[in-house]
Amino acid sequence: MELDTVLEIIRALETNGVEYAVVGDVAINFQGLARATVDLDLFVSGAARNIDRLRVALQSVFVDPSIDEITAEDLAGEYPAIQYVPPAGDFHIDIVTRLGDAFRFEDIETEELEFEGVRARVATPRMLYRMKKDTVRMRDRADAERLLARFDPSIAEPEEG
Repeated sequence: MELDTVLEIIRALETNGVEYAVVGDVAINFQGLARATVDLDLFVSGAARNIDRLRVALQSVFVDPSIDEITAEDLAGEYPAIQYVPPAGDFHIDIVTRLGDAFRFEDIETEELEFEGVRARVATPRMLYRMKKDTVRMRDRADAERLLARFDPSIAEPEEG
């Protein structure tokens, strides 16, 4: 995936006031752990106004009428995820409002990070660890172990409630 395109997308999300969080492998990279990827995973608020802003942001980066097909109704449905594949390039964007009962947009702990002059809302190391540690994919579990090795082991401790 081209870093310039990722940064352009994030800049557009910020400029348009989209409520989002970068998760997944791009977030791992933002946190300083190198990880090859072909997708950008975004958690977004499913509020209709936010999805309107998301479409505007994506349309400012890609000339693609299929962006209009991204709806709040779809992202609020039984399968609250959409995969957007831009017309050019070799990557896609996974847009999610929740992962089953485990995580909703409101649950995603983020921090603001800057990369090459672009500010982004990125899942914290603790959040990434929580999201990856119990998955069935071995590479996610390996990422969780890398997060523990790179950051304070306290990221694995339960949150105080």
